[in-house]
Amino acid sequence: MAQLLDGAGELGWVLLKSVIRFVFMVFNNCAAIPSYCLYLVLLQPLRIWDSSAFWHIEGIMFKWLLAMVSSWGWIAGYTVTEWGDDVRPISEEEAMVIVNHQSTGDVCTLMMCLQDKGMVVQKMMWLMDHVFKYTNFGLVSLIHGDFFIRQGKAHRDKQLIYLKDHLEKYYHSRNRKWIVLFPEGGFLRKRRETSQLFAKKHDLPHLTHVTLPRLGATQVILKTLSAQQENGSVSSESGTPNQRGDNKRKGLQWVVDVTIAYPKARPMDIQTWIFGYRPPTVTHVHYRVWTAASAEDQCRQSVLSEARVILFLLVCVFISLPVCLSPLFSLRMYPIKEVPVEAKALTSWLYQRFVEKEELLTHFYDKGSFPSQDGQKEAASRPMILDPVWLCAIQSFAFASAYIWYSVLQYLYCCLF
Repeated sequence: MAQLLDGAGELGWVLLKSVIRFVFMVFNNCAAIPSYCLYLVLLQPLRIWDSSAFWHIEGIMFKWLLAMVSSWGWIAGYTVTEWGDDVRPISEEEAMVIVNHQSTGDVCTLMMCLQDKGMVVQKMMWLMDHVFKYTNFGLVSLIHGDFFIRQGKAHRDKQLIYLKDHLEKYYHSRNRKWIVLFPEGGFLRKRRETSQLFAKKHDLPHLTHVTLPRLGATQVILKTLSAQQENGSVSSESGTPNQRGDNKRKGLQWVVDVTIAYPKARPMDIQTWIFGYRPPTVTHVHYRVWTAASAEDQCRQSVLSEARVILFLLVCVFISLPVCLSPLFSLRMYPIKEVPVEAKALTSWLYQRFVEKEELLTHFYDKGSFPSQDGQKEAASRPMILDPVWLCAIQSFAFASAYIWYSVLQYLYCCLF
């Protein structure tokens, strides 16, 4: 009987905690997302006068919104441990990020683990399923310039044309650096059986922890954002002369291979992230980087930039007030020159990356860690830590902004009606 009562008490606490978390997230969204939109409305003159400054500020606010989502999981004990090299030195270089897809929680995991990587998040473009357009974050993603892709044979060809047009229109004009996509085209549990049947039919490797990737979006991105060389690979300059102008862009420099691994192969979905009913979980992250740069300088620059934006937004609001009154993954990196763009060669290259993902995940699920890199006896790991003071500051700014905007709009309503 005592054991039954203890179980009921524990269940009651989990339910109460889930309700409290859900209520907070509703208020958090109602405060942060409208404030984000209203700030951008206020800054429309800046968009006309200096569009690069406008999208820089928008990117920082976008990063803050993603940090709020990250904080929901962080408070519940859902954290990230990183392995391998540091990705921050290339945060200012252009890269295509390919990620395995197990559940809706993959996006939340990426939102968290990239928060401390300089300016990556604010200059990132996401490719995601069109259903995300109808979520609470859909409006923010539309404004930011993310691309929502429809799955299925009936839409495939048209979607690739739309993607090419979208990249040409928004990627360079908004100074995007990283573009994130899930080449598998769906969740592991939904595509695994079909992928294995396809592999068996075409004498391809049998994969359990990932599925064979689809080529379309990857090839469009490489062809659109990088120039093709005579050998069929891509070079490091992209864009038309008009796009490049005087400030010539280097184009895509890297393909970043990200493999998300959950303990005991239990993916975390968005419901878990919101309600927090699963015990604290660590997702492991492995990096492999071939470059040399100062990560500390880039992180310092990012922090100073965000502080300046906070001051700028507050000044904008208070200036406007008189007018109104009288917010475990494994990562490997490949130089873009090593990546073929011709369909057959790119298919082989992409398949090989996912075979490597399969090997990484198999090792992780068997040993509890990722394999060591060449020249290392044992792989080293480090926790990815979010700054609680910074998270509290962002949340406070969001709720303060919501209060200010509510007061302004209420006064305008009273004046008009």
